[in-house]
Amino acid sequence: MFKKILIANRGEIALRVIRTCKEMGIKTVAVYSTADKESLHVKFADEAVCIGPPASKQSYLNIPQIMAAAEITNADGIHPGYGFLAENANFAEVCADYGIKFIGPTAEMIRLMGDKITAKTTMKKAGVPVIPGSDGLIVDIAEGKTISKEIGYPVILKATAGGGGKGMRVVWKEEDFENNWNSARQEAGAAFGNDGIYIEKFIEEPRHIEIQVAGDQFGNVCHMSERDCSIQRRHQKLVEESPSPFVDPELRQRMGEAARKAVQSINYESVGTIEFLVDKYKNFYFMEMNTRIQVEHTVTEEVIDFDLIKEQIKIAAGIPISGKDHYPKAYAMECRINAEDPYKDFRPNPGKITELHTAKGHGVRVDTHVYAGYTVPPYYDSMIAKIIVRAATREDVINKMSRALDEFIVVGIKTTIPFHVKLMKDEQFRAGNFTTKFLESFEL
Repeated sequence: MFKKILIANRGEIALRVIRTCKEMGIKTVAVYSTADKESLHVKFADEAVCIGPPASKQSYLNIPQIMAAAEITNADGIHPGYGFLAENANFAEVCADYGIKFIGPTAEMIRLMGDKITAKTTMKKAGVPVIPGSDGLIVDIAEGKTISKEIGYPVILKATAGGGGKGMRVVWKEEDFENNWNSARQEAGAAFGNDGIYIEKFIEEPRHIEIQVAGDQFGNVCHMSERDCSIQRRHQKLVEESPSPFVDPELRQRMGEAARKAVQSINYESVGTIEFLVDKYKNFYFMEMNTRIQVEHTVTEEVIDFDLIKEQIKIAAGIPISGKDHYPKAYAMECRINAEDPYKDFRPNPGKITELHTAKGHGVRVDTHVYAGYTVPPYYDSMIAKIIVRAATREDVINKMSRALDEFIVVGIKTTIPFHVKLMKDEQFRAGNFTTKFLESFEL
C-alpha cells in the first residue's frame, strides 16, 4: 500500500481524496496555485506545496512542477482527480518514468479511449453497440442516400471540422437529403474552410446514461450500475441521479454487460465510466469512456454504499477487486452548486463568500472546499459544492433535495441554487420525463 499520495488537483475533489487517504492511513500532499492557498484541501493535507501562479498552465497543468513536488515530499503515488491532468497520457508516462505510481489506468489505455474514432472502433470490435453511421467522409449525395437508407432515417449530417452546431443538419426523410446536404456543406465550408460531411443515426429523445466500471491488474472487472446525467446545459451536467427513472431491470442488465465487455476488451485497470446515449426506444449506443473518477461518482457511492476512491487506490496498489457487479440499494441524486448567476445565462460569478450554511441531516452529503470568508477565484471551474442526497424512493430523494437546497445558504456570490430549487418542483422532472434537451425549454 502507498505511504504517501500527492493529489495533483484542487478544490473539492482534492479534499475528497485526502479524506479517503487519511482513513486508509496514507499521508497526503496537496499542491496549490497562489490563488488557492486558502483552500481547504491545502489546510487538511499533511503537507502542501505551492506549484505556481493562478493560471492552470503554470500550476495544475505544470507537469515538471508537480513531479518536483512529488520528489521533494517522497510521494510514492499521485492521484490526478478529474480534469486537469487526469486523462493526460503523457503525465501517466512521466509518473512511470519517475517510479511514482499514477493512480489511474496506463498511458496506453488513456490514449486508446481518448481518441473517439479509435475508441469507437475498439468498442465495435468488442461487440459494444455504437452509433451507426458512415465509416468516413461522404463523397457525394448518392453515397449519402445509400448509407442513410441502410442505417434508417432520421440521420444527422455532421461537419468533420464542426463545432457549435455549424454544418449540422437532421434529415427525416430521403426527399429532404439533397437540400440538407448542400446547406450543411456550404455552412461547414464557410465556418471551417472544410466542407467534409459524415453521417450518423440521429438519436431521438436521447438520454445520457453512464455505467460506473472497475477493472484490476488481474483481469477482474465489474460494473456498478448506472447514473442518469441527462439534465445538462450546453453539454455540462447539472444534476445526476441513480437509478435512472428511465432504465428498467432488463435494460440495466444489457447496459451493464456491454460496459463489462468494454472494460475487458482493453484490459482496463482502475475505475472509469462508460458513457452511452439511449434513445426513446431503449436502444443504447457507446459515446465515450472516461478513464478517471468523475464528479458524479458520489451518486454511485451513495446507492451502493461503496468508497470508489478507496477502490481506485487499492487497484493501483495491486489489490484485486471482487469482480462482483453492484446494483442500487437506494436512490440518490446530486446537484452541482456553481458560482454562476442562473438569471444571467449562468454567467460565472466568482468573489468572496461572506456567509455560508451548508445543508445537513439524515441522508444529506455535501462535498465542498469553500467556507465563510473564502474567495472563489475566477481562474478555474465554477463548481463550489455538490449536494448529494439518498433516500428509499425517487420521490423521497427529490423532496429531500428540495429541503437541502432551501437550507443551503451562500451569501456574497450568485449560485445555481435557485435553478435547482425550481427544477425540483417541475412536474415533468419529478415524473422522470426528460431528455438531454430538457433544459432548452426550461424557464427559470
